[in-house]
Amino acid sequence: MPVPPLRVAVIVASTREGRFGPTVAAWFAGEARRRADLDVQVVDLADAATVTARLGAADAFVVVTPEYNHSYPAPLKAVIDGHFREWLAKPVGFVSYGGLSGGLRAVEHLRPVFAELHAVTVRDTVSFHGGRSCFGPDGLPLDPEVPGAAAQLLLDRLAWWGLTLRDAHEARPYVTA
Repeated sequence: MPVPPLRVAVIVASTREGRFGPTVAAWFAGEARRRADLDVQVVDLADAATVTARLGAADAFVVVTPEYNHSYPAPLKAVIDGHFREWLAKPVGFVSYGGLSGGLRAVEHLRPVFAELHAVTVRDTVSFHGGRSCFGPDGLPLDPEVPGAAAQLLLDRLAWWGLTLRDAHEARPYVTA
């Protein structure tokens, strides 16, 4: 019997005016859509009306986040804290962008937050140091080889965890206190 594709929500975490997140998310979603084992939906936090339903339908998540003041955006924190079952025992990957750190400080702040929600974070990330300077006017990375390879590794790990946890959810409910 064929395995249904893993439903992956690619979350655009920034809602600021002039944000770069949609560009990064569109590139990453394009990389993910090249895989037949994934069904990819972009969830833009700026479109609050669709967030809950799209999160609830996902088997796995990839958070596309900038780094704001050495951490992640407040709208992302609100969405994380405003939901529980949506994240429960599901994998979360990260694509980050920013200045010198490439958004990695935001990712490191997100890992313990998701751990509290019983989500499993994927170790491998995609990071763009200097964010906007890494992309051309066409919305694609100027040097696609390195981020493309990082994206495929992240997706390989996310798919393994996602399928494993989806099977576990179907076999038995995840127990919470």
